[in-house]
Amino acid sequence: MRTNPNQLQQSLKKGLSPIYIVSGDEPLLVQECCDQIRSAAKKYGFTERELIHAEHNFDWGTLLASAGNMSLFSEKKLIEVRVPGGKPGDKGSKALQEFTALADQDLLLLLVLPKLDKSQLNSKWVKTLEQSGILTQIWPVSSQEMPRWINQRLATAGLSAEPDAVQILAERVEGNLLAASQEIEKLKLSKLAGQITTEMMEHSVTSSARYSVFDLIDTSLAADAAKAIKTLDGLRVEGVEPPIVLWAIARELRTLIDIAEKLDQGQPLSRLVRLQKRQPLVQRALHRLNKSQLESLLIRARAIDISIKGGATHQSPWAGLLELTLNFCGQRTI
Repeated sequence: MRTNPNQLQQSLKKGLSPIYIVSGDEPLLVQECCDQIRSAAKKYGFTERELIHAEHNFDWGTLLASAGNMSLFSEKKLIEVRVPGGKPGDKGSKALQEFTALADQDLLLLLVLPKLDKSQLNSKWVKTLEQSGILTQIWPVSSQEMPRWINQRLATAGLSAEPDAVQILAERVEGNLLAASQEIEKLKLSKLAGQITTEMMEHSVTSSARYSVFDLIDTSLAADAAKAIKTLDGLRVEGVEPPIVLWAIARELRTLIDIAEKLDQGQPLSRLVRLQKRQPLVQRALHRLNKSQLESLLIRARAIDISIKGGATHQSPWAGLLELTLNFCGQRTI
């Protein structure tokens, strides 16, 4: 069965399915859907939770072993499996299909995946899991939809804002739902009375913006390591969450990889980078970093994502972001 994020909460109120698949590339909405499922599972007595990160070369036998390894102190268990690459491979596909025979009222699977393409949605393993559970697909919020999304979030927070104020926030966060959510939370904590005006919004989104993730990207593209490190530290001190910083860097890396591929196909840079003032920055970065190096940086970004989500890694999220930023600036070997 397939559902969307807005329908998920109502579905959970009716009871639990043995399998939940959450698929999408919007970190905030993915996190919120997973939180809803975990909360509902806890209410139904699933007091034990095991988190599994299925990275490259993951031993999928671990999943089946975990299903049979119930705690003596818990009668019900939630197994959460995160597959950052979205493709479990032949062994993973087989293990997940075998798991459907094990999942029941005492064993629940939460599978978290990036956005699945049409071929993946039609694959045998997805269809098998979907027959036994619920697949929640999360779609990006377009720039046209962003003001409406912000208005809904403001209303949920007990706030309202002038249309121009909403537009200011939409432009400021550039499609980053997590950043928008944080700004709305900041407005809520400010306990502003009445409707939020344009002036109030301007002050709110700039009052703590001595450092922005967009400045970090530009200084990294320009290989200005000293300024990039200062900006990164400023973001940390000002309370910007690591997922927002990682989102900005990962998005830029994906963009550079895409541009590099199209340049190899003979397309001009002027057509690929709309803002003329950014063209020299992009050109400089691509001269410094080839496609293979950019892909390596994206893999490191995924490792930081695991660290942010509580996975076992050798360094903290901020230490990982510092190293990634230095790599982006070309200051350390990739």
